[in-house]
This record gives sequence, C-alpha cells and structure tokens, in this order.
Amino acid sequence: MALPEVPISKRFQVVLAFALVYVFWGSTYLGIRIAVERIPPILMAGVRFSIAGVFLLVFCRLTGRPTRLTLDQFWRLAFIGILLLSISNAMLAWAELYVPTGLAALLLSFTPIWFLFIEHVLLRHGAHVGRAALAGVALGVVGMVVLLWPRLHGIKTLGGWQLVAAASLLGASFSWAFGSVLARHWRVQVDPMVGSGWQMTLAGILDTAAGLALGQHHAARWDASALGAILYLVVFGSWVGYSAYVYLLRHVPTSKVSTYAYVNPVVAVFLGWAILGERIDAFMFAGLAIIVPAVALVTTAEGNIEPAD
Repeated sequence: MALPEVPISKRFQVVLAFALVYVFWGSTYLGIRIAVERIPPILMAGVRFSIAGVFLLVFCRLTGRPTRLTLDQFWRLAFIGILLLSISNAMLAWAELYVPTGLAALLLSFTPIWFLFIEHVLLRHGAHVGRAALAGVALGVVGMVVLLWPRLHGIKTLGGWQLVAAASLLGASFSWAFGSVLARHWRVQVDPMVGSGWQMTLAGILDTAAGLALGQHHAARWDASALGAILYLVVFGSWVGYSAYVYLLRHVPTSKVSTYAYVNPVVAVFLGWAILGERIDAFMFAGLAIIVPAVALVTTAEGNIEPAD
C-alpha cells in the first residue's frame, strides 16, 4: 500500500516537534531535581505551570488567537491538564526527592506500555498492535534496563519512602499516558497553544492551591538556583516541550509520540556527563545501541504521519 502524501512542511514540523520533545524534556529531570531541593514539589509544580500557562495565554491573545472556551472545551482541557500536569508531573517532582533521576527516567519509560494497554485494551481504540511495534516496545524497555542497570542496584538499599516514590512513578506514567490518549481522541477544537495554555494554567492553580494548603510555602527557598531552574522548566519544559508534545498528539500516533520515553533518559545521561562530569560507562553505550533501533522500530511500525482533521 502506498504511503499517504504529507506536505514537506508538515513533515518538517513533526520532525522539529520530536526534536524539541526529545532534547528539552530529557533535560527537565535535572531542572526538576535542582528545583525540588529548594521548593517543595507540589508548590514548585504549581508555580511552574501557573507562570507558564498565564504567560502563554497572554501571548496567544497578543498574537490574535482566540482564548475563550466553551464549557465543554473547558472541562475537557481541565481534565487532560490535571492528568498530565497536576498528577503526573507533580508525582515526578515528589519522587525525585527520594529516587535518583536516572531511576525515575527508567520507571517512566514504562509509559509506552501504558499507551498500548490504554489504546488497545482499556479503550479498545485503534488497529491491532503489530508484532513489530510490540518488539520495539520490548526492545526499548530492555535498552532502558541496560542503560540504567548500575543505578538499579540502589533499589536494594532504598527505605520505605523511596520504594513508595519508585512505585508512584508507575502511577505517574499511567496518568500521563491516559491523559495523552484522551487528548488525542477528544481532539478539543482549540488552537494547540491555547489548549496548552489553559491546561497549564488550570493545573498550576490546582497544584499551587494544594501546595499552599499543605504549607509548603514555609519550606521554600527562593534563591537564584531555584528561580533559574523554574525559569528553565517554564520556557523549555512547558512552553517549548509541552506545546510540541500537544502538537504531536494531534498529528502522530501515540505509539510514535511515546518514543520520547526512550530518548529522554539518553539525553539526561549525556547532560549529566557534559555538565556534572558524570562518567559514561559500558552500560550507557550498550543501552544507547539498543534504544536507537527500538525507537526506529516503533516509529516505523505503528503507522504514518496523520494530517490534522
């Protein structure tokens, strides 16, 4: 069967969006770790997304994008935003207080498995899952295990809270996958940047209120490192990365979009080596050699680029 024709500009936009998600989201693990060492996680997530969402909506208004929503659009965007940001990202931020960033990335790499489970088992959407796609998912998980194997030894010495944090990351990955699947199938008819702005704003308000109710503002240290980390997360994690992710959900099968879960830890490892001087060992090289083919396999197995409706 011949491949459907997709405009070159559309292909370029999709490739660029993938690059932004792969690179910048891989760097957010470091940014989150720096931020939560100074600002409690729920409050940090709330401040981050409140700032990102409000300024993004202001930008949309200034550039002529309509920001008004119908009641149905509001509740759909709110529900998706809560799943993706209020729950998933806040849980990740909290977990990074107790588990290494590498282990957090490994546990979140389970996201593609949740994508397939939700799409094809829970919601019974989409076509039959091909063997190539399943093989790619399995290979990607193997690559993550190989890449982060030295860090897994720490599990044996983790205390009770660390084990809870590690387990919560599986719940965070499910919440993220479920919200992503709903975002794709609901296709709320608003500008992607407007939708992202509302999701971040609503999630930020909820997390900020929760953080203040828990008294987390009393333990916050608003020093230069904290403000710098939040600024980086706002610009590159939220504005650039999340907007690119929302765009991909509208144009690319979720199985392809989920490949970021394989690439982000590679980016995180590289940044650790380049910025923090962390050693790259044979496990990391072996994991990279497995992950890259896995990403290619999943990407080519689960369909082609889908033009927007």
